[in-house]
Amino acid sequence: MALTDTQTATLEKHAEEIRETIISMLVEAGSGHTAGPLGMADMFSAFYFHILKHNPKEPDWSERDRLILSNGHTVPVRYAAMAHAGYFPIKECLTLRKFGSRLQGHPERSRLPGLETTSGPLGEGLSQADGMAYAFRMDNKKNHIYVMMGDGEQDEGNVWEAVFFAGKYALSNITAVIDRNNIQIDGMTEDVMPLESLRAKYEAFNWHVIEVNGNDIPEFISAVEQAKAIYEKPTLIIAHTIPGKGIPEIEFDYHWHGKPPNKEEAKRFLKELRTAGGRVPHEYA
Repeated sequence: MALTDTQTATLEKHAEEIRETIISMLVEAGSGHTAGPLGMADMFSAFYFHILKHNPKEPDWSERDRLILSNGHTVPVRYAAMAHAGYFPIKECLTLRKFGSRLQGHPERSRLPGLETTSGPLGEGLSQADGMAYAFRMDNKKNHIYVMMGDGEQDEGNVWEAVFFAGKYALSNITAVIDRNNIQIDGMTEDVMPLESLRAKYEAFNWHVIEVNGNDIPEFISAVEQAKAIYEKPTLIIAHTIPGKGIPEIEFDYHWHGKPPNKEEAKRFLKELRTAGGRVPHEYA
């Protein structure tokens, strides 16, 4: 079912609030990743406020969908989305990467209820999703598994072992998403290790593939709904996004893959986001 204009506007507002929170938490931490989380904010708004079957008040609810963040360095976007969805107070986002915080630089499942896996080394998320999906099938359970991956992460051999497995066993209860922002820490993906054609590679191993604009929330949600209708194979959504989305001066600049803004930059970035969104954020934006 297509989103109404009101639903779309609400989800877009959530995405902008998530972006503002990302900037606030990164400048407070003094370290972390900026470009990817900003680019993924629209998809995480869609996940936490529309797509996922979940309950922030009961994060271990057995009937919940699973969302695995394989590219764990982008976790500021997940923390921000979870906070805005009610998993924990928004002000706790300002503890990112601090000693003893539940919000470490890569997600740690045992620290924070609502995280499904611990991630750090790239390439593991799809294998974890395979195991969950296969187990749910064995138990005749209907939980759906979503796994978010980076495009640079596709350089990892473990990813392709998982691609083979899911294709062989037709794990249709998996929807994988690649954040196709074309950057990684050392440069543009096609310069570091060419990935194209990603679609053809996944299709060769029995995956259904959809390509969308990952910054267009209705288009992304439509792709997820289509994926649920594919019953004979797993689905991959290649979501083309703008790294650094919302901050024009850093968009598509791979140097921002792994660095945070300083105080002056953060002040400027937040002003740009507020201007674009037409609002003033709350204290812990």
